[in-house]
Amino acid sequence: MIFFRSAVFGPFIVIASLSSAAISSAAMASAQPFSLVKITLWDKGKEAAMTTDQGIGMTSGNSSATMGLKLSRTSVKAGEVVFRVKNGSQDIVHEMVVFPYKKGQDIPYSEKDSRIDEDAAGHLGEVSELDPGQKGELKISLKPGTYVLACNIAGHYMAGMWALLTVK
Repeated sequence: MIFFRSAVFGPFIVIASLSSAAISSAAMASAQPFSLVKITLWDKGKEAAMTTDQGIGMTSGNSSATMGLKLSRTSVKAGEVVFRVKNGSQDIVHEMVVFPYKKGQDIPYSEKDSRIDEDAAGHLGEVSELDPGQKGELKISLKPGTYVLACNIAGHYMAGMWALLTVK
């Protein structure tokens, strides 16, 4: 089906045709009810020496990390957020967990377990253990604030496998 649209520009009348597919596509793009964040979980391979001082608030942050999260965007609007997660590793299982974060706050990290205490941190959702190359998705509603996205498999957070997401 073809629709016609006309507009008057000075002494000219412009008539343009739009296909229903073009109208439908434009309407869907403007009415997307969620923010999309694509995430790739990465590492330097199982043979790489794993760093252990790359957590939030540590001296080096995650600047020399041996593992990490690559986000398609670091800021989204408040409301529904969809995380499309891909484990880009060739040989290591990873996951992505969402926690609320306030600047300067200590992350409840268990030295004994080499992981973040998910209950104490206020775990909001996750894409659980993804095998290498596997993909997963999480849809959650987020209020304005800052959130930590982290792999919480033992040792991975402290190896630098985290990123911050700002929700406005």
